[in-house]
Amino acid sequence: MSKTVAEVMSRDPILVHPQTPLKEAIQILVEKRISGLPVIDDAGKLVGIISETDLMWQETGVTPPAYIMILDSVIYLQNPGAYERDLHKALGQTVGEVMSKNPLTISPDKPLREAAKLIQDHKVHRLPVLDSAGKVIGILTRGDIVRTMAAE
Repeated sequence: MSKTVAEVMSRDPILVHPQTPLKEAIQILVEKRISGLPVIDDAGKLVGIISETDLMWQETGVTPPAYIMILDSVIYLQNPGAYERDLHKALGQTVGEVMSKNPLTISPDKPLREAAKLIQDHKVHRLPVLDSAGKVIGILTRGDIVRTMAAE
């Protein structure tokens, strides 16, 4: 029997707002060892995603720290502190200035297979999971899918 997104997603993801200082978002990514955060407006609606990719692809000349990903955990091969300082100087000051807008999303009742295909086809690392009111209720990552496959 195929699982649904709701059965596999991470619930209660950490959310940030467009006005969240970039430094704070970077700190969350580093401390929680995650690679992206959904961005919501004051009404709780998804407006974007801020990810390491958004941070790295800014035309700043800042070299990201070397890291490896094991499932969804980021393991830095050097101290990311200097990178954080350089990024903060080089980029905008808020999440809203650097986030990716209109991220791909999925609803919790969709089959996991459909979510995996979306992630693969669009080459994204995560899908925010929205309820019928458009509120973020979870996040589904490549790692969630791989862990589910391993458990079956």
